[in-house]
Amino acid sequence: MQTTVIRKATVDDAYGIASVHVRSWQVAYRGHMPDDFLDGLDVEKRMNMWRALTQDSDKIIFIAEDIEGEIVGFSALGPSRDPDAKPDTAEVSAIYIHPEKWGKGIGRTLLSTSLGEVRKREFDQLTLWVLEANQRARSFYDSFGFTQDGAIKDDDQWKDFAVREVRYRLNLRPP
Repeated sequence: MQTTVIRKATVDDAYGIASVHVRSWQVAYRGHMPDDFLDGLDVEKRMNMWRALTQDSDKIIFIAEDIEGEIVGFSALGPSRDPDAKPDTAEVSAIYIHPEKWGKGIGRTLLSTSLGEVRKREFDQLTLWVLEANQRARSFYDSFGFTQDGAIKDDDQWKDFAVREVRYRLNLRPP
């Protein structure tokens, strides 16, 4: 029985996306980012960001809704933001599932839908950045055939800390 529906996001989904974004960060990144930073994440601020992103024609945003119509996950894609990327490289800039829904296949369904969309748009490669210490996420991407491509960055955009991220890559077309 299908209990989750995947669809493209609209501006009206911004609050639900922001809620999942904040809550998933607070659980997934606990121990990897300072508690005061995570506890201070604001759904309203994230909602404004997602309101803008859902209206950006370069972004592809999918949401997962449960049978009650609540947003329980989302993915965001678009052309790669990396300076070394070729024009045929897409990037998963975000994929998050509400922590209460982890392990139910929602992330797998979202990523599969996202892969189908970037293939339709004729991208040849898909990349994403993941916290080096986030073994749960890294195992998830490994299961889809993503591999580390050797790129590493220390994301220091945060005020008082930096996190190390590694880039994963998936070839979408046979060589």
